[in-house]
Amino acid sequence: MAIPSGRNLAEYADRMRATLRAVGETSITAGLILMLFCAYLLWGTGAYTQSQQLLLQRELAAKQAGRLAKIELGRAVALLRIPRLGRDYRYAVVEGIDAEHLKKGPGHYPGSAMPGQIGNFVLSGHRTTYAAPFNELDQLERDDEIVVEAREARYTYRVTSQDIVEPDQIDVLAPVPGKPGLRPIRAFITLSTCHPEYSAAERLIVYGVLKETEPRKE
Repeated sequence: MAIPSGRNLAEYADRMRATLRAVGETSITAGLILMLFCAYLLWGTGAYTQSQQLLLQRELAAKQAGRLAKIELGRAVALLRIPRLGRDYRYAVVEGIDAEHLKKGPGHYPGSAMPGQIGNFVLSGHRTTYAAPFNELDQLERDDEIVVEAREARYTYRVTSQDIVEPDQIDVLAPVPGKPGLRPIRAFITLSTCHPEYSAAERLIVYGVLKETEPRKE
């Protein structure tokens, strides 16, 4: 292999430096774009959810005042509070589990039981984006409370167990969770989110049963 002359070697070195500089600048630009995209996923989507939550919680207040009654897809169902996750943890639950619904907050599976009813009140929520309402579900322990405030009453459920299942394991959504075909005689709640974080490979499931009903005063 021929050894470049002094002049050619200098030109070669200049070209290499220019190439490395261009690669470095491109890498920095790509890194900044990736950082901005991640920031949008974590905070930008959360800002959208927070704005939608304000609207949904106002809607719930109107329902509790008796001005609205009908529940439609995309509308507020109830207010969810989980004391274990902090005093400020409160999310309006939206009717529906499509992508557009879950951007607003936790979603109620249409067709599953309503709050306090015999059967399974099933909720799904994001774990990482759109305010990540179900990010810390794995911290819930047996006997922790899940409070659902509906128009007619405040329902307090008691956590009974957790599970990790495959995405297609839909028997957890049955009226009696995990036992499809069995007729329910109690009121259950099931919370579902992706597992592990930043992945949709599995589902984290939290189960609970109704512990207390406190009717609202007229």
